[in-house]
Amino acid sequence: MENPFLLAEPDLKARARAIRKRICVMNATAKSGHTGGDMSEVDILVALYFRVMRYRASPLVWHDQFVLSKGHGVGGLYCCFAELGWLRDEELSGYLRDHSRLPGHPVREKLPEYVTVNTGALGHGMSIAAGLALAKRRRTPQGEAGRVFVLTGDGELEEGSNWEAAMAASHFGLDNLVVIVDRNHLQLADATKNIMDIEPLHEKFAAFGMEVHETDGNDPLGLAKLMESFDFQNGKPKAVIAQTIKGRGVSFMENVAAWHHKYPNEDELALALKELDHA
Repeated sequence: MENPFLLAEPDLKARARAIRKRICVMNATAKSGHTGGDMSEVDILVALYFRVMRYRASPLVWHDQFVLSKGHGVGGLYCCFAELGWLRDEELSGYLRDHSRLPGHPVREKLPEYVTVNTGALGHGMSIAAGLALAKRRRTPQGEAGRVFVLTGDGELEEGSNWEAAMAASHFGLDNLVVIVDRNHLQLADATKNIMDIEPLHEKFAAFGMEVHETDGNDPLGLAKLMESFDFQNGKPKAVIAQTIKGRGVSFMENVAAWHHKYPNEDELALALKELDHA
């Protein structure tokens, strides 16, 4: 089984631009959302869903799995699902409304075909992903096991449970686990280095026995090619430190902590869409 899209660079960038436009419109309509983090993670999601992860599109059958540990970034995930054709654009307009299928964190019961696990209590996703990877490894012969990709926030790495998961992943030789850090250097109120410095991050993952890579997380093709190059039979879990820009794609959102939990007003939405149209 392989990815049903396997898109090249121009198509990946076009998909990312379309998803960012959807995020801006959806959050403006809802008058809520985590716009900055939604925007920073887009290229990572595009690399995974449109190039790297293996699944059958129709009927939908998963070989690999994805866990969004930074559950507050679910707006970006919903808009990726819409770009995949799994959600209608009209449904995005119901984001965060009562009885919507699109609450503010991933809920498997709402979207069982697409959401692997409920997340949002930060620090849990890597542990769950390690468990899924271990189950796949034990049930499937070496080399055939599905892979598990988990996306964490950098602020989220302040939670100690992540490091317990990293220790377990290395101990059990979970080479089918890929931890991707959305390293946008900002969290709720300030820079991560000011709130709780997580550096040296590369050395920390390596000390827990993980194979560590750093890359441009806003380059979907480069990110995809990196993950496609991994040896998934070398006994080592992978950590990808994806250097991203919070609010990526809209100049007045980029690297501004306030956009962690902010939505564009009418004028800002018009400016954002104009910039993205000409990106």
